[in-house]
Amino acid sequence: MCLPTCPTYDDTKLERNSPRGRISLMRAIADGNLEATKEFGKEMYFCLGCLACETACPANVDYAHMFETARSEVERSGQLDTPKRTIIRTLTLRFLFMRPRLLRFIGRLLWIYQATGFQSLFRALHLNRLLPRDFRELEPITPTVRSKFSHQLIAPTEKPPAGAKRKVALLTGCVQDLVLPEINRDTADVLLANDCEVFTPPVQPCCGSLHGHNGELELARTLARQQIDLIDPFGVDAIISNAGGCGSHLRHYDRLLEDDPIYREPAAEWSRKLKDIHEYLVEIGFRKPLAAPLSGPVTYHESCHLSHGQHIVSQPREILRSIPGIQLVELPESQWCCGSAGIYNITQPEMAAKLQKRKMNHIQHTGAPIAATANPGCHLQLENGAINENLSLRVAHPITLLAEAYRAEKNASPQNGNR
Repeated sequence: MCLPTCPTYDDTKLERNSPRGRISLMRAIADGNLEATKEFGKEMYFCLGCLACETACPANVDYAHMFETARSEVERSGQLDTPKRTIIRTLTLRFLFMRPRLLRFIGRLLWIYQATGFQSLFRALHLNRLLPRDFRELEPITPTVRSKFSHQLIAPTEKPPAGAKRKVALLTGCVQDLVLPEINRDTADVLLANDCEVFTPPVQPCCGSLHGHNGELELARTLARQQIDLIDPFGVDAIISNAGGCGSHLRHYDRLLEDDPIYREPAAEWSRKLKDIHEYLVEIGFRKPLAAPLSGPVTYHESCHLSHGQHIVSQPREILRSIPGIQLVELPESQWCCGSAGIYNITQPEMAAKLQKRKMNHIQHTGAPIAATANPGCHLQLENGAINENLSLRVAHPITLLAEAYRAEKNASPQNGNR
């Protein structure tokens, strides 16, 4: 049942590229019948980790756990190590994404490079031809860094005017903090509109998803401890994530720290309190907006880790359908991976490009000018796909559309002089 849901098997029709084949390889190594070879390492990193196989599996096989453990074994064995790969992983996973202030500093430098026009000049003069091949291929998909990051848009504590019924902590992410911070502001506004006091620590570490999915489980544990030290899970009603990939990892702090005598209990409470924003709004009975900031069709692409990893499927649709003027058009293969898959579009650009094109063809088929999605990787992948296909498409988080509806409602209220 899992084979038809696997994007890599669908493309190659090779058993080794299927969930069943990969599990067979994992079991052979776990049983001592096979060594972790270079070919095994390549296969584990050819897997998208989209978890569609989990949704299809009637036996509820925990592929996500096995997948992360297998990649950790690949890194432990060093089968894929090269000087170039080691340098890149050290600079990114072990250095840059372990230091949120440094990440913001690099983001600010990139913003200056883009805002001053140097990036446009660099491209106009075709200077990218001077870059090494790998960087030359990546340069066109460099995301646009925003002028303000999340901590400049959201105060550490914000309260609704009429008083709060509940208190939540808002996670702002690392990549989203730099390139899509307005989604975090929109999330805070929606929570405020639903009577929540919002606690948003201004400097937040990476959640560890990037590390956990790429074989660095000890670094993922370190980041989990930092998050728990920053946000006391016993002191809030919920911990809110608005990114599908991050949320899927954040839910498993209990498993990640189950052998830690100090953090075991708070990690279990963290996992109990962790809520996806759509899930939480539906749970508390969110207020339906009355105004229509836009009208027409909107389609919805499901983040793999939101739908398959967290099983959040109906809630985003319920929120989208609650917005006046929106006509939700179902996207064919809405749960099929778009090819972003964390950093998959960087490490496996050929397969990622195939999946991106397949996704964009389906979006074009709906005729919707807006595609909603709830993960920063998917968001950027769809935006780049629209550019590649010369498609006029707005990509937006469902919560952004809800926030816009609330603002339109407020602007249309009598106290603002509008009816």
